[in-house]
Amino acid sequence: MVTAARTVSQVGMHMSVAFAVMYVFTGSLALGGVAAVVEPICNVALMPLHDKLWERIKERVEVRKLQQVSAMTR
Repeated sequence: MVTAARTVSQVGMHMSVAFAVMYVFTGSLALGGVAAVVEPICNVALMPLHDKLWERIKERVEVRKLQQVSAMTR
């Protein structure tokens, strides 16, 4: 239940920030509303790609560390 509430809160925050920023820059309620809807959709679509990228980076760092350790012990 807490996880669901946290997720809803995060989505609401993203939508509010997107709306506010777009409204401040354009003065348009319509563009603010579009940004409030589009921004969370983009986050949902792109977050898995972001996570995969960071997993690859983490793996490369770990491999390099292992290579350095094995080079030191030779």
